[in-house]
Amino acid sequence: GITQDYKEAVKWYRLAAEQGYAPAQFNLGGMYVKGVGVAQDYEEATKWWRLAAEQGYANAQYNLALIYGEGINVIKNYVIAHMWFNIAASNGYEDAKKGIDFLAGQMTSEQIAEAQKLARECIKKNYKDCG
Repeated sequence: GITQDYKEAVKWYRLAAEQGYAPAQFNLGGMYVKGVGVAQDYEEATKWWRLAAEQGYANAQYNLALIYGEGINVIKNYVIAHMWFNIAASNGYEDAKKGIDFLAGQMTSEQIAEAQKLARECIKKNYKDCG
């Protein structure tokens, strides 16, 4: 049935994700957010999205921005969210620009400057240990 199909998909995503394949890490994170084929677990989702984001995978960088912007299983942090939106935008993820514009209305100019600085530093560090 369909539940078994999802469990099978999770199995294959996990195998590829554990080998470091960013699209599989991204998809596995999505399965955890939705609770499809696995128990819903935002912490696991964030872990897999962070691993994909650290490889420059813009979709995962965008999703991390959403997580920090909404405070989903993490402390809401507009600076870190803005940073990840900036990074995703720099990697061609168009919708990230909307996120930047939205957050800019919620942040001080100092916070925006800090987020931009963190984004530049994160890119220089090849996305490792960023926020």
